[in-house]
Amino acid sequence: MKKLINNPADVLAESLRGVALAHPELSVDFENSVITRATPKDAGKVAVVSGGGSGHEPLHGGYVGVGMLDAAVAGEVFTSPTPDRVQAATKAVDRGAGVLHIVKNYTGDVLNFEMAAELAEMEGIEVGTVIVDDDVAVQDSLYTAGRRGVGLTVLLEKLVGAAAEEGQDLASIVELAKRINGQGRSMGMALTSCTVPAAGKPTFDLPEDQMEIGIGIHGEPGRHREPLAPASEIARQLVDPILADLDAAGPAIVMLNGMGGSPLIELYLMYGEVVPLLEKAGVQIARNLVGDYITSLDMAGCSLTVLKADDEMLRLWDAPVSTPGLRWGA
Repeated sequence: MKKLINNPADVLAESLRGVALAHPELSVDFENSVITRATPKDAGKVAVVSGGGSGHEPLHGGYVGVGMLDAAVAGEVFTSPTPDRVQAATKAVDRGAGVLHIVKNYTGDVLNFEMAAELAEMEGIEVGTVIVDDDVAVQDSLYTAGRRGVGLTVLLEKLVGAAAEEGQDLASIVELAKRINGQGRSMGMALTSCTVPAAGKPTFDLPEDQMEIGIGIHGEPGRHREPLAPASEIARQLVDPILADLDAAGPAIVMLNGMGGSPLIELYLMYGEVVPLLEKAGVQIARNLVGDYITSLDMAGCSLTVLKADDEMLRLWDAPVSTPGLRWGA
C-alpha cells in the first residue's frame, strides 16, 4: 500500500488537522470530528447538517460554508459517525429555526442520525430528515436496505443549502429535499478497487481487462463485471439505467463525477460521451458539474447523476456559494 499517511489509525484526525490549517473560514471540533462554519449563519435560519464515513472527499466536509452545509460529521473511513457526534454537530449549528439532516441511505448512517435527531429533539431542537437513495444500480447492497445514497447527495446539499441561506422554513426545506431526492438518479462504475488505509489492500480484485458496473461508494459490488469497453459504451451503461428509472426529459442538472482515481481529462471525455445520449432522450442540460465531488478514496472510475430540475431548483443552483469543495457564483 502506497499512501501519504503516517499511522492508518490516525488518518481521520490528521486529515482534520490539515483542514483546520488550510481553511480559516471553517472550525473543527476535533473531539467529535465535526467541521462547522467559523462564522455561523444568521439567527432564525434553518441549519443543514450532513456527514458519514470519511473517504468520499470533498463530501461532506468540503461542502461546509456559505450556501451549503453548516456542519459535516466525519466518521472513520467508510464508517458511520456515532449518534453523539451527530448530536454535537446539530446542537453546535442550531440557530433557532430547526436543523435538516441529510443522510445517505446506509444502515449505520440512517440509524445513527435517527438516534441523534431524537436526542436533539429531547433538547428542544426541531430536526427534519431526508434520506438520499438515488443509486439505480441495485435495490439492496452490503450496506443498505433499499437503494444506496450516492452522487445526488452533492446536488441536494447545494440546493437545500441555498434554500436555508435565503431563509426558507424547515418544512419547506424538507419538502424541497424530498422532491430533489425523488427526481434524481445516479449510476457508477469502477476500473479499479479502492484501498482502505486500515486494510492495506484493495477491497476487491478487478483484473486489468475487467470493469465493474454499478459499484457503490464503499467499493461494494455492482450489477455485474464485464470486459473493459470504450468510453462510449461505458457512457451508455451509465445513461440507460438512469433513463429507464426516471423520466428525465426537460431541464436537468447533470454531474459527471470522478471516484477519486481518474484524471480530469478522462472525466471530460466521459462527459462528452454522456451528453449526446441524454440529449437524444430529451434531457436539456441546464447546469452541470464535472470533477471529483463524491469519491471512493483512490478508486478509478466515474458516476453519473441526473436531476430533473424545476424552476426553483435552477434558481437555487445559481445562488452564491463559498465552500472549499465547491465554489462558483460568489
